[in-house]
Amino acid sequence: MLSNSFLHIPGVGPVTESRIWKRGVLTWDQFLADPAAADLSARMAARVTDAIALSRDHLQRDDHRFFAASLPTREHWRAYPEFSHRIGYLDIETTGLEGPDYVTMIGLYDGRDVRTYTRGENLDQFFEDIGRFGLLVTFFGSAFDLPFLRRRYPKLVFDQIHIDLCYTLRRLGLKGGLKHIEHQLDVPRAPETEGLDGWDAVRLWREWEAGSQEALDLLKAYNREDIVSLERLMHYAYDHLRSKTGLPPPVS
Repeated sequence: MLSNSFLHIPGVGPVTESRIWKRGVLTWDQFLADPAAADLSARMAARVTDAIALSRDHLQRDDHRFFAASLPTREHWRAYPEFSHRIGYLDIETTGLEGPDYVTMIGLYDGRDVRTYTRGENLDQFFEDIGRFGLLVTFFGSAFDLPFLRRRYPKLVFDQIHIDLCYTLRRLGLKGGLKHIEHQLDVPRAPETEGLDGWDAVRLWREWEAGSQEALDLLKAYNREDIVSLERLMHYAYDHLRSKTGLPPPVS
């Protein structure tokens, strides 16, 4: 719903945006068609007009960096429809926080294909692939996954729009870990991964290091379930947060 959004414009906060919407100006096009209808000062109306032109240009150029920088972090969910064609659902596995910690596996899912990057196999490929994504979706990624990756790989740059579903779903009253929220929303898991958690991921990696191919296969399945699950939670979060704005449903 980027074309409904004015929050990324300097000087426009939630109160002003809500005021614009209540005046019946729901989109950038509607604002440009009749700036006076928004009931803003002449100076602010001119600022918004210029900002909309700039925003449309960046959106047409598929420039995720512009919106990642200008849209408030808690509102990055609004960019989901416009950048879903470059989405990456991301989750990492590590050795835990005891002793030397390192990344063991990274999963990326674009809504069609799952990419699994494994330490000792193809982990370096992740650093080439990540740049193709304009929108990242994680669960608790702003507190764990992305800081962990930045710490271990200082040259790695994350300039994408980032939706952390842990905090986004809290706005809808859904709290707790990923598995707990999945249970609340009846999101199923494959039987072989049901009940596994992050500590099991550490255990499975250790078992793989000890020679168990079965453990590595199960770890990959577990990671895959995590990232594929994020897609369903993203749909839920977007639909319900958009509804809370009071905007009418998008025209299909």
